[in-house]
Formats: sequence, C-alpha cells, structure tokens
Amino acid sequence: MILLRIGRFQVMAVLQAARAYVLGMPLYLAKSWGLNRAIFYAAAKRGFRKIKYPRREVKRPSELVGKPILRERNVQFLGDEAAFITEVGGKIYFTIGGKPQTEKDFEKQIESRFGSLFSKIWEEAINIVKEFEPEILLSQRGFFNEVYKPLRDELAEKWSEMVASSSGS
Repeated sequence: MILLRIGRFQVMAVLQAARAYVLGMPLYLAKSWGLNRAIFYAAAKRGFRKIKYPRREVKRPSELVGKPILRERNVQFLGDEAAFITEVGGKIYFTIGGKPQTEKDFEKQIESRFGSLFSKIWEEAINIVKEFEPEILLSQRGFFNEVYKPLRDELAEKWSEMVASSSGS
C-alpha cells in the first residue's frame, strides 16, 4: 500500500471530526462533519459560488455551550456553523453539492492516508481539541483561527513524517 503525504485537507477533516465528536456528535456523524467541512473549506479556497447557509440566532457564544448541536429541517448546526443534512439508509449525514459524506467516505479519503496510524492520530486530534474552551470550538471563526490555522502546517508535517516512518519499517 502506498501512503501519501498528509496535507491541509486531511488535517482539516480530522480536526473538524474531532471537534464535532468532542462537542457530542456520534462518531459516524462527526466523521461526516469532518469530511464535509474539509470539502467546504477546500471549495471556498478555490472561490466557489457562495451558498447561503442559515444563521443560528445567538447573542453570546456562551449560549451555545448548553446546546452545541441543533437540527432544523435540512440543516444541522455545530455551534454557530451550519451544514446541510440528508438521510441515507436511516442515518443522517452531512451533504455538500448534493452528495452525502458518509463514514465510509471518511475512511476512504482520510483514514486510509494514515494507514495503521489513524487511531493514534485520532487520539492526538481529540486531545488537541479538548485543550480549547467550548466557546472557541462552538465558533466557526474561532475554530478556524485559533485551532486549525495555527496548527495546520505543523500537523501536516508531523503526521506526514509519522506515516512515512511507519511505512518504512
């Protein structure tokens, strides 16, 4: 098996999934969230046509702590961030561009890049996310600017080296 370099896309997906899991989403749905957000940010970086997402009405970030996850019709919120949802086989998944992101998609597109190290990477991501206050995790901007952005290149390099070392043994 050829293991590829870990890039920002994989870092975003893993950290977003860890964020969702720590905030109370079931694991399968957290993985769907992580892949969905990685796709969303990659598309945003390329300048895709802006989709109008509903806004969650809150006065203060602390209001979100008591109810971090909220579902309204075809949208689910994680803190102040929204993503469209759909039902597939009796399960809810996040969707972008009309395609649901399943836990199998996460395994294929993200976990497979890490090979046998994924459980170790996942544990590290969970520990990283737990270091931040809930108000940061519940804010789309806060998470991006205070968790992902400062760590993205460091984690991409570190995780790439870990994967390369494990495949060379």
